[in-house]
Amino acid sequence: MEQVEEEGKWESKFPAFPYKPYSIQIDFMNSLYHSLSKGGVSMLESPTGTGKTLSIICSALQWVVDQRQQQKSEKEGDSGKNQDDERGSDDEPDWMKGFVVNKDGQGQEKKNKTKKYGVGFGKPDKRGNQESCRDLFLQRMEGEDLVTKKEGENLQKKNDAVELSDEEFLLEDYESDEEGSGGKSKRKSGGGSLSLSSDGEEEEDHSNEEEEEKLKVYFCSRTHSQLSQFIKELRKTEFANEMQVVCLGSRKNFCINKEVLKLGNSNRINERCLELQKNNKKEVSKIKNLGAGGRIRRTKACSGCPMLRKPKLQRQFRGEISQQGALDIEDLVNLGRNMGTCPYYGSRSMVPAADLVILPYQSLLSKSSRESLGLNLKNNIVIIDEAHNLADSLISMYDSKISLSQLENVHSHIGRYFERFRNLLGPGNRRYIQTLMVLTQAFLRSLLEGTSVDLPQTSGANGVFYGSMAINDFLFSLNIDNINLVKLVQYIKESNIIHKVSSYGDKMASLQKCSAHYDTREFSEEESTLSGFRALSDMLQSLTNNNGDGRIIVSRSQPTCSGQKGGYIKYVMLTGEKIFSEIVDQARAVLLAGGTLQPIEETRERLFPWLPPNQLHFFTCSHIVPPESILPVAVSRGPSGQSFDFSYSSRSLSIMIQELGLLLCNLVTVVPEGIVVFFSSFDYEGQVYDAWKASGIMERIMKKKRLFREPRKSTDVESVLKEYKETINTLSIGDSKENPASQSGAILLAVVGGKISEGINLSDGMGRCIVMVGLPYPSPSDIELIERVKHIEGLGTSNPMKPPKFSVTEEAYNGDVKAGFDILRSCRRRGKEYYENLCMKAVNQSIGRAIRHVNDYAAILLVDTRYSSDPSNRSLSHPTNKLPQWIKNRLVSSTDSYGEVHRLLHQFFRFNKKRGSK
Repeated sequence: MEQVEEEGKWESKFPAFPYKPYSIQIDFMNSLYHSLSKGGVSMLESPTGTGKTLSIICSALQWVVDQRQQQKSEKEGDSGKNQDDERGSDDEPDWMKGFVVNKDGQGQEKKNKTKKYGVGFGKPDKRGNQESCRDLFLQRMEGEDLVTKKEGENLQKKNDAVELSDEEFLLEDYESDEEGSGGKSKRKSGGGSLSLSSDGEEEEDHSNEEEEEKLKVYFCSRTHSQLSQFIKELRKTEFANEMQVVCLGSRKNFCINKEVLKLGNSNRINERCLELQKNNKKEVSKIKNLGAGGRIRRTKACSGCPMLRKPKLQRQFRGEISQQGALDIEDLVNLGRNMGTCPYYGSRSMVPAADLVILPYQSLLSKSSRESLGLNLKNNIVIIDEAHNLADSLISMYDSKISLSQLENVHSHIGRYFERFRNLLGPGNRRYIQTLMVLTQAFLRSLLEGTSVDLPQTSGANGVFYGSMAINDFLFSLNIDNINLVKLVQYIKESNIIHKVSSYGDKMASLQKCSAHYDTREFSEEESTLSGFRALSDMLQSLTNNNGDGRIIVSRSQPTCSGQKGGYIKYVMLTGEKIFSEIVDQARAVLLAGGTLQPIEETRERLFPWLPPNQLHFFTCSHIVPPESILPVAVSRGPSGQSFDFSYSSRSLSIMIQELGLLLCNLVTVVPEGIVVFFSSFDYEGQVYDAWKASGIMERIMKKKRLFREPRKSTDVESVLKEYKETINTLSIGDSKENPASQSGAILLAVVGGKISEGINLSDGMGRCIVMVGLPYPSPSDIELIERVKHIEGLGTSNPMKPPKFSVTEEAYNGDVKAGFDILRSCRRRGKEYYENLCMKAVNQSIGRAIRHVNDYAAILLVDTRYSSDPSNRSLSHPTNKLPQWIKNRLVSSTDSYGEVHRLLHQFFRFNKKRGSK
């Protein structure tokens, strides 16, 4: 497709665009289309409020349409090769699909593939081919009552050894690779529960086999609200009804089972959901003795989740989605609730047939999530929106953490399980369970005081001790470096030990609640038995990474007054290169989009350093608003002449907080409608609020504007914003002549990095003035941050195995602010730039919330002397050089006094008010 060089040509190139696009939107769509045709990695930057989402939709989906038309033309030219090609897979009769799927060899391979990446009601089946075949055979035998005499004898032998009530907890025999079974469980006849796939899943596997090959677009963003906004924009185009669209989300957002939702915590909801699906598949058998002859098996159906009992409703749910077009999460939940069927699994089952899959970051970027959902990226398009912090978001998904209480819980359960079943377990199970006991005991030693474990540590604040080391050093220090962790992780995945041990522990807990010898401590939601086992499994998986890929952080803490001990072991992933390469290698094209992607070199070095800079396609454009609609000002002095310095050492001074309050007292008299003030943290916002309240400044501010505060709990933000907006709309139109002292508008105290700064549109009156208090650098007391800084400082060095030297040793750093600053000062370039970029990306995200459309206008006040400078003397590392170009070009970088700032604001709002009234 040729570039749209003339504005009049856009209708033929991007006919789905619902309005006449601005020139920068045409440029953006052309660049995106070209990127998809070229393939590889591209970065496209367009300021917030420039219609970026709509441009992505109309360009990417038009490219898909054009590609399919081209493929169709090529296929028609080759139609002589196959007489069925013209009809397409959707027109194949069911018997033909069934024949293809069940062909010997190829059919079985496809069956295994769909089981591994299944989208049915259960977790992916990761057992071996032998067991898969056995399950297929058992499905054909479902409903038959007779059990052979041999099966009866096997069951009798098992019952002689262990009570029937405990039999379900016994692990199947397991043999490792060297024992000749490929590390797979060997199922004994009649033993345990049988994991059978549901009829609905099998049907989906057959019908969706060919649809997996359909060209797809995967669009992901960071929050569910951003995904809903994407759906809203999609509905403005013809693609909403012409393409099959499905929106995915978390169980917590989708679940309609009230009993499960009561759990509240995401981890508990996930665990309970999976547990219900496991029960849904299980057959509990009652054995009745018929004398010397055979036995009769009577199947007793387990309840499972009531929202998944009727596969027919799931099929109807999918049909409704197909008919109604693009639905967001709220729509899908309402549809599922009205139909009485699960919207979570219903939407998942739509993925193979979808043209456009809309999903959160975690679902796409995490390999385990992709496999669980059955996402096939091969030769498809991946678009990652809000990609300004992609590298940090990506690597954080591969962190793992296990607490002291979780370790104690897991170690206790494994020990109790082993004691109960040790004489019944095969040698493979015994060996691996004993290995797990050794590991958990070693981890516990590293967290308990008074041990002889040689870990680098020093005393930190509040009695907390930190230690940081590489993987190999950690394993050597605990004397567990001789354990094959890869095989152990494989065993945990394949043997079902997590569920067996957890279930047995839960049963024993319920039977022995009042027993003195049983530990009946109630664990928090995050520390349930199953969560503890998953945390251990994730930690062991992390320890199989390369030595330089991450760091181990050991945190110990003094016992509390109640005697409870804290502490944790955490693996912090530091490199995202290999993780991201898995996505790039599979997908045809990967697009990173956002409002503030620069500096792009840092992203390239951290995620795709193999890509030469000249091969990275980067596009950026200016804003659609005219220069007179924005007034960015660096405010270096307050109304009383006090210089603003909100650095770490000065920001808590009473004189600094007082001067900021006086600034706000003046702003509320000149700024109409809404003012949003961004602070560096909730703690600092609280400190300032309390000081203003005590000094009387708060009362002065509230005489002019009603005050709101961003709540710490993100779920409460929506209600606060709604009231904030309603207040502005109500008070701003009041008659000031009749009541000159009345309030006019509102002021909102928000936090950088909070929900308001990341994904909320503060358009029009909600954000007439944005006040950024200081430079919101992340705290150098964050040990994980400092580890990332040290890692990034070493990128691109001639000897990557030799880390850079720092003035503060790893052993000395334990979360102390001064030590953190010393390490930052020791950084020469990359580490220091990363730290500065974190700050300015947060600034850019926050101040970009205000301008949302072409007729919008807002003032942006950067309150700190560090923002102010003479442009000719500005260094490359100066904060304002990292501002978006459309703000930097209009920045008033220095003012003599606050009086000058006040005059600029008065002129700016008077001009735009007149312009708006024309």
